[in-house]
Amino acid sequence: MRRVLWLVVTVAGGWLAAACTTTTTVNGVPVAESSPSTAQPEADSRRRAEIRLQLASGYYQKGQLSVALDEVRRALSFDPNYALAHSMLGLIYLDLGDRREAEASYAQALRLDPDNPEVLNNHGWFLCQTGRERESIDYFKRAAANRLYRTPGLAMQNAGLCMLRLKDTDAAEGYLRRSFELDASNPVTKFQLARLYLRTKQIDRASFYYGLIEKGPNPPPELLWLGLRIARASADLRRERQLAEELRLRFPNSPEAAALARGAFDE
Repeated sequence: MRRVLWLVVTVAGGWLAAACTTTTTVNGVPVAESSPSTAQPEADSRRRAEIRLQLASGYYQKGQLSVALDEVRRALSFDPNYALAHSMLGLIYLDLGDRREAEASYAQALRLDPDNPEVLNNHGWFLCQTGRERESIDYFKRAAANRLYRTPGLAMQNAGLCMLRLKDTDAAEGYLRRSFELDASNPVTKFQLARLYLRTKQIDRASFYYGLIEKGPNPPPELLWLGLRIARASADLRRERQLAEELRLRFPNSPEAAALARGAFDE
């Protein structure tokens, strides 16, 4: 999945205090700036760290990992005990392929704030990506159970994705359906449910969840390919041809177009 469209981890952002802030942009990334106050130095350091972490989040979502890494390091220079910054540092190191540094960063985040749901979710994703899928589930469940967590559906979605990695279809279905119950607007959950039901030959359910996804004027190749396969399984030849033509024209060099050329509809 492409990073920005299908991001499945909690990234920094939205933690800045609502009071005493204004908004500006740095290199195209929106950040909040604190206005003068009489806050204690510790609180001021945390606010500065939050601003740098919000910047890091923006760069991370754009795929600018080296810049995001610099911003997280700046955040930690203001507040070395900021657990969310350590968690995001682990996320960046994981994407950079440095598993040892990623694990150390996640461990530090958990030591500093062991009950933080965003830290728990991100650590669960690290475990999932490093061959410890079963172990990750407890972290996702703990994150989702926290009533202060703004996106519990994301944690359940991630649990479902981890079970898909293990080809545990029953467990994956349960977690993804729970994710849908918690957040019916999440396109990743609907996409994964549609794909799961297509794989298990439950075509009506696949069509249902696929139909709920907001396609927009320029759907990505993954979405076109899934719709094409569902149309094929439904014997909707007109729709299948339409999506095949769109996929060839708009994404001729994509893996999905290559699969279409091979006739690899069941891969």
